[in-house]
Amino acid sequence: VQLVESGGGLVQPGGSLRLSCHYSGLTSDDYAWGWFRQAPGKGRMVISWIRRRAGRTVSLDSVKGRFTISRYDAKNTLYLQMNNLKPDDPAVYGCAADAMSGGWNYNGIPGGMDYYGKGVLVTVSS
Repeated sequence: VQLVESGGGLVQPGGSLRLSCHYSGLTSDDYAWGWFRQAPGKGRMVISWIRRRAGRTVSLDSVKGRFTISRYDAKNTLYLQMNNLKPDDPAVYGCAADAMSGGWNYNGIPGGMDYYGKGVLVTVSS
């Protein structure tokens, strides 16, 4: 499985940024894609995920209403639209994928996923 992100950069507080992730090698009948972030000195945290079947999405409360996860199957691309970025949003953001086997939490945020991309840096500063 390969996950390659793009679109990171510097944005002012209140600004917007869209991240993209090109994925390949996923062969399961059903799986989940997600976006994670890792702030300096902190652990990696999944913030949103979307299911291949039916497109169900789940996001952390702290990003709901500001960040939107979506996908474009024809281009094997996952997106994270980030609006109203705040001073506590800066982090390395990356995409992830999971085969959803063995006790997947369909209603919440998983503690981890099977595969991760390297991530891109998002900086919020005036």
